[in-house]
Amino acid sequence: MKSKWTSSLSIVAVLALSGCASMSADECAVSDWKAIGFEDGVKGYTADRVGNHRKACAKHGIAPDFELYQSGRQQGLRQYCQPSRGFNVGTSGARYNGVCPSDMEPDFVAAYNSGHRLYNLRAAVNSASNQINSRRAELKRSEDRAVEAGVELVSPDTTTENRILLLAELKDISERTGQLEAEIVELIEERVLYEQQLTEYEEMIADARY
Repeated sequence: MKSKWTSSLSIVAVLALSGCASMSADECAVSDWKAIGFEDGVKGYTADRVGNHRKACAKHGIAPDFELYQSGRQQGLRQYCQPSRGFNVGTSGARYNGVCPSDMEPDFVAAYNSGHRLYNLRAAVNSASNQINSRRAELKRSEDRAVEAGVELVSPDTTTENRILLLAELKDISERTGQLEAEIVELIEERVLYEQQLTEYEEMIADARY
C-alpha cells in the first residue's frame, strides 16, 4: 500500500511540475485520480479544481475518474482542515473557500480567524510604517524645494514675475509641509496603537499552540 501511494504521489508531482495545461495523453492515461484528488484536497482546493484536469485531458480524449478523484480529495481535506493549517492560512492573508467537512470546520474556522486577525494587525502596522516613510520622503522633497526656491527668490537674475510665482510656490510648500508634519504625528500615534494591539493579541493567542 505504501509503495502504491508513493508511486501515485510521484505521478502527481510530475503533473504539478509539468502544469495541467501541458498534460500529455500518456500522463492523463496513467493518472491515479484518487492520488490527484488527495493532493488537491491537501492544498484546500475547491471541488471545481477537477475541471482544470478535465479540460487538460479532454484534448486527449481522456476523462478523469470523478468518483476516485472526489474520494481522494475528501481524504486530503481531512489533512488540510486541521486547526494548525487554518491558522497558517489566516496568517498568510489567504482566503478560506469553505471546503472543510462539517465536523472539522468550526475548529478550522476559529483557528483561521485567529490567524487572519494576526495578519490584519501586522498589515496595519506595516501600512502605517509605509505611510510614515512616504510622508517623510515627501516632506524632505518639499524642504529641499523650499531651499531651492528661496535661493532663486533672492537671485538678482530672477525677474519680478518669477518672484511672484516663487512666493506663491513657497506659500503652497509651507502649507503642505504643515499638513505633512501633522499627518506624520497622527500616523506615528496610529502605529503605536496598532503595535500595542498586535503585542497584546500575540500574547493572548500564545497558549493556543497552533
